[in-house]
Amino acid sequence: MKRRIEKAVVLGAGTMGARIAAHFANAGLPCVLLDIVPPGLPADAPAEARNKIVRAGLDGARKSKPAAFFTAGLADRIAVGNFDDDLARCAEADWIIEVVAENLEIKRNLLARVAQFRKPGAIVTTNTSGLPVHLIAEGLPEEFQQHWAGTHFFNPPRYLKLVELIPGPKTSADVVETLRDFCDRRLGKGVVVAKDTPNFIANRIGTFSILNALKLMGSLGMTIEEVDACTGPVIGQPKSATFRTADIVGLDVLVHVVKNVYDTVPDDESWEMFRVPALVEEMARRGWLGDKTGQGFYKKVRGEGEKEILTLDVNTMEYRARQKARFASLESAKGIEDTTDRLRTLIGPVLEGHKGDKAQQFLWGLLSENCLYAARRVPEISDHLADVDRAMRWGFAWELGPFELMDAIGVKEFADGVRKEGRALPPLIEKFLASGRTSFYESNRGAKSVFSPATGGQENVEEPTGVLILKSLKEAGREVERNSGASLIDLGDGVVCCEFHSKMNAIGADLIAMIHKGIKRLDSDFDAMVVANQAVNFSVGVNLMLVLVAAQEQEWDELHLAVRQFQNVNLAIKYAPKPVVIAPQGMALGGGCEISLHGARIQAAAEAYMGLVEAGVGLIPGGGGSKEMLIRANEHAAGGDDLDLFHALRPIFETIAMAKVGTSAEECRDYGFLRREDGVSMNRERLVADAKEAALALVRGGYKPPAASWQEGAQTTQIKVLGEQFLATAKMAIHLLFRGGYASEHDAVVARKLANILAGGALSAPQFVSEQYVLDLEREAFVSLCGERKTQERIAHTLKTGKPLRN
Repeated sequence: MKRRIEKAVVLGAGTMGARIAAHFANAGLPCVLLDIVPPGLPADAPAEARNKIVRAGLDGARKSKPAAFFTAGLADRIAVGNFDDDLARCAEADWIIEVVAENLEIKRNLLARVAQFRKPGAIVTTNTSGLPVHLIAEGLPEEFQQHWAGTHFFNPPRYLKLVELIPGPKTSADVVETLRDFCDRRLGKGVVVAKDTPNFIANRIGTFSILNALKLMGSLGMTIEEVDACTGPVIGQPKSATFRTADIVGLDVLVHVVKNVYDTVPDDESWEMFRVPALVEEMARRGWLGDKTGQGFYKKVRGEGEKEILTLDVNTMEYRARQKARFASLESAKGIEDTTDRLRTLIGPVLEGHKGDKAQQFLWGLLSENCLYAARRVPEISDHLADVDRAMRWGFAWELGPFELMDAIGVKEFADGVRKEGRALPPLIEKFLASGRTSFYESNRGAKSVFSPATGGQENVEEPTGVLILKSLKEAGREVERNSGASLIDLGDGVVCCEFHSKMNAIGADLIAMIHKGIKRLDSDFDAMVVANQAVNFSVGVNLMLVLVAAQEQEWDELHLAVRQFQNVNLAIKYAPKPVVIAPQGMALGGGCEISLHGARIQAAAEAYMGLVEAGVGLIPGGGGSKEMLIRANEHAAGGDDLDLFHALRPIFETIAMAKVGTSAEECRDYGFLRREDGVSMNRERLVADAKEAALALVRGGYKPPAASWQEGAQTTQIKVLGEQFLATAKMAIHLLFRGGYASEHDAVVARKLANILAGGALSAPQFVSEQYVLDLEREAFVSLCGERKTQERIAHTLKTGKPLRN
């Protein structure tokens, strides 16, 4: 029996507590945040003074970067108080989560007080990163312990997917199921049930990896920059790599976690590795704890007009200018897009007996020891290899967990490489090799299984109920059409999915053709369509390289045709006979945003970053994006006069002209990219299934396409435009921005083109125009800007550096 969680109390407003409360607010869960009263205050001090610590914690969450809240206003959902005056508010909560200092006695004493107010049946958890969960609640009433568990969130809680769920010895099964389901569906988390062992799963392995990197850095004589160059995206790990990650987490936290293993697990065969390294100990002694103190392995200093990042020289303990790491192996592997292929290229020569360069030696030493350590920890920390891999993917944002990594290298090749160096293989790997299998994971028609250490056979890798994995559906034979840019996949229940899989999901002819095919099949085979994919990003727009080449070759007719084709496919989405639901996740920029704007509904991932960003490369939205935002302005001003439409247009003009991007689905709603009726999925793994359900709901509701409510010949919806009323004011604003130095001359050129579209041209009076009229204005503006030298310079610079050019 799953319980309902409708209100939470968070105890502790430090870095983690305040940000967990922020994410509860993101999820729409009413929350109370409590902390201690400042020491030495008289009992009759005003509430403002008594709540000073908790308010400082909440303010820290408001100001944190990356942002803890989806939108700033969500902070108002959190009520604040203190342990002395407001602990009775625990009686209101369905879930009480304790996030105070990592000190056993402090936690035990606070929970004993909480037990006096907690209502029967309320769940209580601790957000400890490694203290024994069973000891924290020891001695508390039986009913309390039945509703007690550990819930280890990772920092920052909004962005890192993992929650480790650690049941106590008396935790009831329905409490585990309630927490697992709530964290998954409502908070968007990936939940792994961990054993009550020191540092659980992710921190146990992740901390070993950091210590291993430090050891190898010393033995190979490497710099901090060189280690971070080896341990970032090149091996499928975050850009923050090793030492930037340590600075973000905080060296005090690292020291605590390392000591926790050293003090509590003396029988770990790698116990000596968990001595706090002398370098880290000295940095902690000096107070160089990372971002929280302004310096750690890296240090930000104010340079000439901007911040400069310095690097610690570990030999002199002084900071110096950053140095670019240069390794031939890393340079040659950069162009390999697939992580598995890239790893094989980097490590293959070492496995074949070649020494390799310093980066290759480091990587083999790092990855091999990490995998061996993880294999030795099973079944101590977990019985399931898939949970170990998930914990590392979700908690440390590794693309591949340790067992997936061995599969990528080749388990036999990995084992042979280890044996050649005289290192012992863990019993788990020996048992696996004796089974005759070649990889830990196997897939059969979409059903995934993994090696079971307990039985020596395979066990199913179960996805949570309701999750749809497009790759698995294709393996199961549900792909009905395919070209190089996109596929049509039967999701079941009469819904087809158009999945993008072009390089970086750039919009091109193949993708456009597949959308048309999907819409055509709505006539005969399906009741609704979803446009979605499960890549990192939905789509960052059209292929700019093709645009640049066409512009430089002055192929204006071809450009006009390409823009018209993109406009037409977006109109086909909008006027499809049956509902088309668009499901953006990650970045949906430029053309990716334009496709989304034309759907019957958008079902967006909570972490969808949407924007019409064409102005950044000297263009305007050409695929109907400006037109759709103009329609939204009309909707906003519905029933009002020309002045209301004028006021509705101003923020839309600013949003497009300044290439603003919504940094969450809720902020996208504020910018107008999402309508009120559009949905949001907190867990992006549920996005496709949620989009499918949204499409079916439209079908059940008797969906009629927009054209059905208008006159015959109808894709000429009437849009009110203001002409010179808006255009003159916009041009004056652009002129003032240019004169004030806030816009370059070319910024002004682009902005005037955009203003002309939103005004409907230089019309002498407000009037109604057709969609096609606005689309023609868009297309003419887009192609004319392609002919501008400065636009071509902007596109070329962005393609080369990934950054905008201000010229």
